Amino acid sequence: MQKILITGITGQDGLFLTSKILNSNDKAIVYGATRASNNNIFFKKLRTLTNVDFSNVKLINIDLANFSETNNFLKDIQPDYIYNLSGPSSVYKSLNDNGKTYSKIINIFNNLIDSLLKNSISAEFFQASSSEMFSKTSSGIYQEKSALSSNTPYSEAKLINHLRILELSEELGLNFKSGIMFNHESEFRESEYLVMQVINSAKDIAGGVKSSFKIGSDSITRDWSFAGDVADAIYKINNFGQENCYVIGSGKGKTIKELVNFIFNYFDLNYEEYLIIDKNLNRKNNNEIIVSNPEKIKRELSWKPSLNFEDMLLRCIEKKFVN
Repeated sequence: MQKILITGITGQDGLFLTSKILNSNDKAIVYGATRASNNNIFFKKLRTLTNVDFSNVKLINIDLANFSETNNFLKDIQPDYIYNLSGPSSVYKSLNDNGKTYSKIINIFNNLIDSLLKNSISAEFFQASSSEMFSKTSSGIYQEKSALSSNTPYSEAKLINHLRILELSEELGLNFKSGIMFNHESEFRESEYLVMQVINSAKDIAGGVKSSFKIGSDSITRDWSFAGDVADAIYKINNFGQENCYVIGSGKGKTIKELVNFIFNYFDLNYEEYLIIDKNLNRKNNNEIIVSNPEKIKRELSWKPSLNFEDMLLRCIEKKFVN
């Protein structure tokens, strides 16, 4: 049986990836590394995605920031595939947490890689990289060979890990791959992220609970995809990818104004009557436009999004998961 380790399994990407694996391979054992105290919520969420048997899904409470724990765990299970989706995912929080985001992203990655090398485990390894790593350009369109730089602790840590994946793949011939993921959302996204902030605010305004909604800018353009589609790309990259780097995105840019307008329209609201722009909320050196050029993954792995921007937002609104 294939032994598969997913770090960050309780996040939205981990949920969709677990569902994808269970539906694709009934012989697989999925180990999920987690620090969550209530595993029932994970399985409740997973049940909304698939009805297959969960007996081969094992949630393991482990501190991946601890090398000894990580090394012993990998030595014990000898995984065939690893998907590293772990670590903090908030760019904004990384600016004000005294290096905690940076350290956690780096430490977890290093412990996983060093444990594999120490124990000579030849696993297929996928690293979740970020579009925040790209240098600012006039076009704002990025592909696998686009220039890279970092302007936040989050993007710096992601960039360091991404470059090590490329180095280990090219110099040692290891089956390590990096997927550079652009913005992606689902009904499982936490409330502090933009899409859910807008949905919750529009719902509260429609219900008379609040009277306004504040953001830093409505002109920023991003490439939003459905998290389920991104998980499908992750699976294809680690199982069938021949290259060590793939960009994962829709290839279409949408402004925050378009996002807000669609969500407020759903609740029969004119966003202009409620939206407040507070430039103090903007991140310094934030790229105005970040959009993918996903031609490589479409061509080599026959991947393409199943949901467009509007359908993704509609799913987030109508299927929003509530404990």
